[in-house]
Amino acid sequence: MDGKVTWQQRVEQLAPKERDVLLGTSLSRRFTALPLWLSHPANIGAFYGFLVALALVLPYAFGPKHQDVWGVEWIYHTSLLLVACWVLGMASLVLINFAKRLPVAPPRAILYPMPFVGLTLLSVDRIELAALPPVLVWMFLLLPGPVYVHLSWAPRYRLLCMLEDGLDPFEGMASRAEKAPEEAEILAGADTELLEVVDAFEAE
Repeated sequence: MDGKVTWQQRVEQLAPKERDVLLGTSLSRRFTALPLWLSHPANIGAFYGFLVALALVLPYAFGPKHQDVWGVEWIYHTSLLLVACWVLGMASLVLINFAKRLPVAPPRAILYPMPFVGLTLLSVDRIELAALPPVLVWMFLLLPGPVYVHLSWAPRYRLLCMLEDGLDPFEGMASRAEKAPEEAEILAGADTELLEVVDAFEAE
């Protein structure tokens, strides 16, 4: 043991709201349990591409379209998925390092059903029930993972790397938060009811 303080230990020293920003919800918390080199946004993106590729095995194997070479076609498309998701994850981290944006909750109601819709459309196309535009099918299959990485995980990963380097990712934000009660008191003046509402909001 070299006595070095890890980012996990630094997270425990933060305020509850700051910990929530860093750790996120259940999915992000699973990724934060991994080493930082493994949870790189590019790797998370490639992992999503791999999961999608696994779901494509059945439509490719049992659909009549190109059935004689379905394995070769599946490997080819799997390689494209992995590379595309890896590159998009890397690009997200580069953009976030410039924008310095905090994590944003992704629109789950839209993103979560998309891979299932895409898999359904792909199955319909593979068994030749209907001819569908490939762009539409791959948009539903490909976008959810990279969108999640760009909105939520890449900004969170940047903050975790700052903690790992011994930096304070929330530096300068506390002073702005402390000014809010003072400004509220000035605006409320003698209106005690309004101040009580502000106090209740802060407590929440």
